[in-house]
Amino acid sequence: MGGEGLMRVLTVNNSADSAFLRRQSVDFDKAEMGNGVFARLAERMVATVTDPSQDGVGIAGPQVGLSRRVVAVQRFDKEGKPFEVYPNIRIKPLTDEMLPGGEGCLSVPGYRGQVMRYTDIEISYLSPETLETVTENISGFTAVIFQHECDHLEGILYVDRCDAQPSSR
Repeated sequence: MGGEGLMRVLTVNNSADSAFLRRQSVDFDKAEMGNGVFARLAERMVATVTDPSQDGVGIAGPQVGLSRRVVAVQRFDKEGKPFEVYPNIRIKPLTDEMLPGGEGCLSVPGYRGQVMRYTDIEISYLSPETLETVTENISGFTAVIFQHECDHLEGILYVDRCDAQPSSR
């Protein structure tokens, strides 16, 4: 792709970016979903997160300057580990069980930390194809990615949930 269509990833190292990352995101309306703009946005978000310069497992709208409820997540729980895009996503825990795990973030470069996350969650989102609400149960590492990315939609960074330390990366 050679950088074509890539989006700039906002980081906490820039004060304007940092302020934007702290904003609450809003839903897409159904008209926006059907006009082709969302499909192009989804392509660009996946291209950005998978570009070798980023090499992430997920990205949220606010990280690319869009204050909308949309995340792109690598589905480690599906064959081929595809990236999929979820507009108007919401999550809720299905259990009280939480486990610690190491996390980093494209918007917080150079740091990693331990974060407690639910082991099993339910996601609901607007299907881009049918414009109907879809619900799925997710567990394991993929559930962690969804929780991390959905935090971005609420203006929460993973460093708010842990003691971040400089990484060796």
